[in-house]
Amino acid sequence: MLKTASLTPLQKDVLLNKATEYPFTGDFTDVETEGSYLCRQCGSALFRSSNKFHSGCGWASFDDEIAGAVSHLPDHDGRRTGIVCAKCNGHLGHVFHGEGFTPSNARYCVNSASLDFVTDSEIINSEEIILAAGCFWGVEYYLQKVAGVVLTQVGYCGGNVINPCYEEVKQQTTGHLEVVRVIWDSDKQNLATILKAFFETHDPEQTGGQGPDIGNQYLSAIFYYNDKQQQTAKQIMQILTDKGYQLATQLRPMETFWLAEEYHRDYYNRKGSLPYCHGYVKRF
Repeated sequence: MLKTASLTPLQKDVLLNKATEYPFTGDFTDVETEGSYLCRQCGSALFRSSNKFHSGCGWASFDDEIAGAVSHLPDHDGRRTGIVCAKCNGHLGHVFHGEGFTPSNARYCVNSASLDFVTDSEIINSEEIILAAGCFWGVEYYLQKVAGVVLTQVGYCGGNVINPCYEEVKQQTTGHLEVVRVIWDSDKQNLATILKAFFETHDPEQTGGQGPDIGNQYLSAIFYYNDKQQQTAKQIMQILTDKGYQLATQLRPMETFWLAEEYHRDYYNRKGSLPYCHGYVKRF
């Protein structure tokens, strides 16, 4: 599944146009947590944290790839070897040999904008959806508990301002919704289950907001990537409609996802408290 529609301008520039981040600016340059690095464009696993090391070059460095995950393509000038995702051809960076940093004698120099990181050391394939259901603190809290979910990110989607901040979105002038980006192991979980959890942890009939949070940024919506996701969402929504629910949930094509500020991320787990405007209601 290609996720190009949700990419930021920087991510598109790197993955599609073979641009390079400025050194020491990438999110994953110094990350040491155990897990896996996925292609931001298609979700395939590319590198394991066990192969990550500090090279001092200013970009995330690995001394090996997951077998068959990365293609090596000499640059046009013949001086360097570029690396791309073997599944979607998204540009990752370059690979260098003979530097002696590790016994494998290789350094994969990778742009963080090309990657997602998940704390799962065995994942191979993933899928994602972006969901809106009111305050993204509570939405994230419940969706990250669904079996097979490997990453959730709070952010903004559906608006007309580049790189919006929370204070702008709160004023309801940018058109953005508070959303949660949900990534799961597609070999262990499916979209239908994710969507059922989504509909059972907020009120999909409420218009104008969610719970006590009123405003266009708090609307219920599903942002889909492709026809298959759209059809799955329609099927799940039809089940609820047949049960008598008057759904207010919008079904919308994917748009750019902007990551929210750090203080919003994993909010309830960090605070050790429970959501005030979300809860579980069995609907299926």
